[in-house]
Amino acid sequence: MLETLLQGVLLGGLYTLFALGQSLMFGVMRLTNTAQGDFIILGAFAVIAGVSMTGASVPWLVVLAVLPLAFGFGYLLQRHVLNGTLGKDPLPSLVVTFGLSIVIQNLLLELFSADPRAIEVGALATASVPLGDALALGALPLVILAVAVAATAVMQWMFACTPLGRTFRAVSDDREIAELMGLKAKQVYALATGIAFVLIAIAGALQGMRTTVSPSDGPLLLLFAFEAVIIGGMGSFWGTLAGAMILGIAQQIGFRIDPGWGIWFGHLVFLAVLVLRPQGLFPKTRG
Repeated sequence: MLETLLQGVLLGGLYTLFALGQSLMFGVMRLTNTAQGDFIILGAFAVIAGVSMTGASVPWLVVLAVLPLAFGFGYLLQRHVLNGTLGKDPLPSLVVTFGLSIVIQNLLLELFSADPRAIEVGALATASVPLGDALALGALPLVILAVAVAATAVMQWMFACTPLGRTFRAVSDDREIAELMGLKAKQVYALATGIAFVLIAIAGALQGMRTTVSPSDGPLLLLFAFEAVIIGGMGSFWGTLAGAMILGIAQQIGFRIDPGWGIWFGHLVFLAVLVLRPQGLFPKTRG
């Protein structure tokens, strides 16, 4: 059972990275990105393509090169596409991001085919850290967990303690008043989406290192991200981390009982939270 819980926590670290960008975009703009999972897969394939074109033996350098491109892509997407969908009616943003999801899947199929791909990380893929005589944890999942906790802490600090975070909170709380005070809401939204896409690119790269990815994987990753955000509470970064951990542990317990029950157990926990506490376990936007 200890091993199951630890493996659930490690899996929750990956789910945290899937969900942080979604949590940021919803917290600032009240925008639900239904293409979140496909953008994660796009980030993974961007790193795979970069490694293939450059012949780099160290994929981490390619990941670092992809991050500013991800920021620029997210900034331009929000500025020129998604800003036009924002308003009281959530349907336009849902339709547009759903359309982007279909475009990304078909584009990746054309460029990379349906064959699963992975990002080679050498010995790190099989390295482990022993915990006693009968228990060992994978080094790469531990790295992913550390990145997830660090990213969550940085996002919470940015929102709570920096001028940029105060700007995000002001526009989120009351866009009209913030614009009267001189803030440019559309530019603020674009900055938020740029940061979210950096998180998405990191999640995609680590997903490609941890396992194989294919163009059709996006919807399942979106589901995990959405469930983690709902369980933790919309707009709460530490809540997203906690929700992802709960989801990962629930799935691992399900896998332990029966190999076919893992994903289903996670869905059951999500449904229970949605029914009993629809605002999430830690519904807090800042602090």
